[in-house]
Amino acid sequence: MNQKHILEIIIILKKAYPDAKYYINFSNPVELLVAAILSAQVRDEVVNACTKDLFKKYKTAEDFAESDLKELTNDIKTITFAGNKAKNIKESCKILVERYNGKIPKTIEELTNLPGVGRKTANTILINTYGIVNGIPVDTHVIRLSYRLGWTKNKNPDKIEKDLDRIIPEKEWGKISYILKAHGRAICQALIPYCNKCPLNKLCPKNGVSKYN
Repeated sequence: MNQKHILEIIIILKKAYPDAKYYINFSNPVELLVAAILSAQVRDEVVNACTKDLFKKYKTAEDFAESDLKELTNDIKTITFAGNKAKNIKESCKILVERYNGKIPKTIEELTNLPGVGRKTANTILINTYGIVNGIPVDTHVIRLSYRLGWTKNKNPDKIEKDLDRIIPEKEWGKISYILKAHGRAICQALIPYCNKCPLNKLCPKNGVSKYN
């Protein structure tokens, strides 16, 4: 797939989803870290419903670091794997307090050393906290759409990120995952995509798609 073809797809998607943005609610960097940890394998709506009260109770990294683990687990009981995620949140915030004065570090390496933080989450935090764009956050929608579009043949998120970083202009890295997610939710759904009403219908090779509306 050549660069002109990729740019044409990006332009169409940007026009279709001009308001696409990060989908989890937060008001400061620590809330973003916590929400991002909670969001693994959980729908956005469930995370946002949980954090509405959670962020009223815990306002700083210190609050999470000093929390009672059982109580914190109960506070996020609507979230999948609540026990593991509560532990990761508490331990991550302890590290923030002890090493970074309660602040969010500014490198991929430092962030991925925090419990519960992988590369996708680290990229998301850097983009939305500091405007630092080191790569493209790869979630399930990005995995699915980048394969269907013929942008990658890989299934591993880290390898997919490398593939996308090579073919997508760097100026688009900060927003492309949110645009792809918006398209994935609206049109290019997991089980049966709505290809017949997709603005990319004639441009997309539909890799892996056997049935569509």
